[in-house]
Amino acid sequence: MSTTRQQLGDRGELEVSRRALCPGCGGAKRLKPLSQNFECADLICKFCGFLAQVKATTLAAEAEGFPSRIQGAGWRPKRDQIRAGIYHGLFLVGYSPKGKLVRIEYIPPHILQATPNLYVPRVIGPGAKRAGHAMFDYKLDELPPIGRFPIYPSGY
Repeated sequence: MSTTRQQLGDRGELEVSRRALCPGCGGAKRLKPLSQNFECADLICKFCGFLAQVKATTLAAEAEGFPSRIQGAGWRPKRDQIRAGIYHGLFLVGYSPKGKLVRIEYIPPHILQATPNLYVPRVIGPGAKRAGHAMFDYKLDELPPIGRFPIYPSGY
């Protein structure tokens, strides 16, 4: 049984696959979800092989945009990709507190690579199920506004 957070993430992946063009080849409806345990990527273009990650979150009521931080995933695989110079595009998906899709933004890989302060490692606290596990957050306020592309509602 998946958690509420996993269900939100799955929903975000489906919204991106329905609404976004592939950033690699520009094709419509070519982005498809990868298996749950695929490291550091959530979608693949079935035509060109472009990989992307999706982060879905519930936005605060009356929020103008995404929060300043969004939880990433395991730090070690992400750190290893960064050290190897591997960056995948990032889609941000925001829902209202009532579950309505509010916005989708895309951040290209070259922007992620040029913004190293975006990645903030953290350790899960002692009361959690996976206490002590190394994770990371995306510090979105580090991103330059020119590096964020609206997909929904306006589209690119």
